[in-house]
Amino acid sequence: MNAIETKQLTKCFGALTAVDALDLTVREGELFSLLGVNGAGKTTTIKMLSGLLKPTEGTALVLGHDLLTELNAIKPYVGVSPQETAVAPNLTVRENLELIAGIYGSDRSRVQRMLDELGLQKAEKIKAKRLSGGWQRRLSIAMALVSDPKLLFLDEPTLGLDVLARRELWKVIEGLKGKVTVILTTHYMEEAEQLSDRVGVMNGGSLKLTGTPKELMETAGTESFEEAFVRLAGGETA
Repeated sequence: MNAIETKQLTKCFGALTAVDALDLTVREGELFSLLGVNGAGKTTTIKMLSGLLKPTEGTALVLGHDLLTELNAIKPYVGVSPQETAVAPNLTVRENLELIAGIYGSDRSRVQRMLDELGLQKAEKIKAKRLSGGWQRRLSIAMALVSDPKLLFLDEPTLGLDVLARRELWKVIEGLKGKVTVILTTHYMEEAEQLSDRVGVMNGGSLKLTGTPKELMETAGTESFEEAFVRLAGGETA
């Protein structure tokens, strides 16, 4: 089963076409990285697929439901960790999780489970504003997972983190593979190569090609995934 299927999905802002006729398929349970330079259309795509933006044209099936007509059936099963760390700064780690669990009507046992699985137990009584950037990002992911989603969007989850914090978060994300479908955006090519089952490269609002990291390197004729991305994002091939 596919978690996401789009056909000609398009989003325009006036004369600007941010996403142009996107045909995308993401398989259930895979970690799919959506890559591109700034302005490629990645975040707009995520906002459409998660129900935050209405498409201008095209169709999309998300978890088997029509995005345009069955959005209310989709929303309970979708989690989003946005670029901007979306935590309540004056609430503790546990209180942040309890807040989201209450909004979604989730079993409170999910709160403890998230604390355990994401290694947040020692910080559960600390106010979010006192956490480091890495721990805030970890909390943001926990908040996106506490509703037990089937589909998780991670938009630049390690942006601005130091190398050690980034690697720690990689372990968290790798632990999700096979349990939930993950759509990841990142500007760190090592991250995409390490974590992804498949990758899609966007440029100018269009999806240029998809494949495993190895397949994209073969297509680009490079031994480096970063070099492959540079070549493919610019529309070049070997």
